[in-house]
Amino acid sequence: MDNGGGGGAGGQRWRFGPNEVLASSANVSIRGVLTRVMANIQEGGPRPVIPLGHGDPSVFPCFRTTPVAEDAIVSAVRSAKYNCYCPTVGVLPARCAIAEYLSRDLPYKLSPDDIFLTEGCTQAIEVIISVLARPGANILLPRPGFPFYESRCAFSGLEVRHFNLVPQRSWEVDLESVEALADENTVAMVVINPGNPCGNVFTYQHLAKVAETASKLGIMVIADEVYDHSAFGKNPFVPMGVFGEIVPVLTLGSISKRWVVPGWRLGWIATSDPNGVLKETKIVDGILNFLNISSDPATFIQGAIPHILEFTKDDFFNKIIDILRQTADICYEKIKEIGCITCPHKPEGSMFVMVKLNLSHLEDINDDVDLCNKLAKEESVIIAPGSALGMKNWLRITFAIDPSSLEDGLDRLKSFCQRHAKQIK
Repeated sequence: MDNGGGGGAGGQRWRFGPNEVLASSANVSIRGVLTRVMANIQEGGPRPVIPLGHGDPSVFPCFRTTPVAEDAIVSAVRSAKYNCYCPTVGVLPARCAIAEYLSRDLPYKLSPDDIFLTEGCTQAIEVIISVLARPGANILLPRPGFPFYESRCAFSGLEVRHFNLVPQRSWEVDLESVEALADENTVAMVVINPGNPCGNVFTYQHLAKVAETASKLGIMVIADEVYDHSAFGKNPFVPMGVFGEIVPVLTLGSISKRWVVPGWRLGWIATSDPNGVLKETKIVDGILNFLNISSDPATFIQGAIPHILEFTKDDFFNKIIDILRQTADICYEKIKEIGCITCPHKPEGSMFVMVKLNLSHLEDINDDVDLCNKLAKEESVIIAPGSALGMKNWLRITFAIDPSSLEDGLDRLKSFCQRHAKQIK
């Protein structure tokens, strides 16, 4: 029997090989897509690479995290109290602090028992998708959205159905499509707010309609709020948990974005569910079961969380928001100068914006992937193709880098588009 192993000395056949589902799952991940784009960069090029493809501004000095957070980590390590394994759900002081932090914006109080610590929001997604992936089940994901959801669903065998976000309505959820897609096997819908990749911030009124729709369908809402409070436009951030009396909500969050420390890998799942539906339906048991067979966030990071959440000053948050507002303005205005690209909605939150590509203006560009590959090769600028997010011939651009680098990157994009512009005869 040939199980795909290669030949060895003396014609030996080996009976092992990789799980092929991993390859197909990784191919649709944002990391996989950006890795392929970055492979086009010419080593030793004359200009530095400008990363407009992913949301990690921590390398730029203007986005450095607060000394409060850095000092808290040092103190936690030096205390020698956090060199140990931690409980499955996370250390109690950290869970208490996160419950208090989230409760500030809710009409009810969360308890530590509502909080489960994870290795960043990425693991929180992995946990929830794994818990929900029963045979025959399906989940409703936004298009465009965050491709890690699709990757995890593919790996876990959870069917994905996409509802649209409508650019002409500030990227609101098309609730009619949600109702049309759902059936008796639908378990949840995902809402990302503030929006990755669209840079939108949902209004209270729209989120209320989302909650009512999900309740009518009998499904939970998975609220991805990793960009919580990263709002700098006319709409304030409203947590989905506000509507927990209407529909059970699983809130996913982390310190990665608001504190600009994605490498610290500290996130959480919160059961925003005052009616106890998630306990009654054994979802909480499922989360505990998964965490019992997975790894934990570093204990010393957990140990630092109470100090970080309590003592970080508003001055730090305001500085980061001011920079994001400035760079979002730069991005929006610079895109107006590029004839083949249009931005349907000025970003008001998160770190991204979606823009539409008009191929009829370009001579030798086949699609969004081709543009991103050639842009990386010719200009050393990295942008994510919209195809990776379910939006062919769109682009996802991050504005979460220092302003001068952003201007340089968008100027290079403009030069690239001018060089490839279709010549009028």
